[in-house]
Amino acid sequence: MARSTLTRLLLAPTAAVAALIGFAAAPAHAAIWTSSEQWGNYTTSDGYILYNNIWGSGAGTQSIWANSSGNWGVTANHPNTGGIKSYPNAKKIVNKPITSLSSLTSGYNVTVPSSGAYNTSYDIWDTDYDYEVMLWVNHNGAVGPLGTSQGTVTLGGHTWAVYKGDNGANEVFSFLRTSDSTAGTVNILPILKWIKDTKGWWGNETIGDVQFGYEITSSSGGLNFTTNGFNVSSS
Repeated sequence: MARSTLTRLLLAPTAAVAALIGFAAAPAHAAIWTSSEQWGNYTTSDGYILYNNIWGSGAGTQSIWANSSGNWGVTANHPNTGGIKSYPNAKKIVNKPITSLSSLTSGYNVTVPSSGAYNTSYDIWDTDYDYEVMLWVNHNGAVGPLGTSQGTVTLGGHTWAVYKGDNGANEVFSFLRTSDSTAGTVNILPILKWIKDTKGWWGNETIGDVQFGYEITSSSGGLNFTTNGFNVSSS
């Protein structure tokens, strides 16, 4: 969750509108890009940014590969200790105020391990990195959201358990899907409007990054996380 400074330095936003991309199958041969570097990153031809992002203390090793924004994954070997070690992700930059958006949707399809401690999540930021919206679509092991429970809500095609907290650098609104999912579509805009209009937790923020990836706490022995499909569409 404390990723905003690194993201700001390494992957500064540029104006772009997300485009729908098709789901792709897992690679049968060598990927077109791989990296084991802590901050390894790669920009795809359709404007998505892939980021290895090993940011937590006590991390082990992690390699990321990609053929496209919708066909990428990581092999991570992080020790069985507490604390988030990494958030490998793909992101699209939206750069629009909430009230200027008529739609913001995303599709995902992942293959995740049955062991380890992690969540598969969207991480959505305003352009100033004052607010962070996390949408957990699945999780495993000893992981939990920041903050206190705010009850449940059904929005964007899913039912979520909602948490509100502060990590010292920014406010964090976490939405945990009440049943795990490895594939689906999320209508993100109603969630952002619910935070603004129903709860009043933020104003008409300009949405910058829409990230999607794996927040990994432990993956001892080496575990594979594969994105079979991912897209973001906004207007």
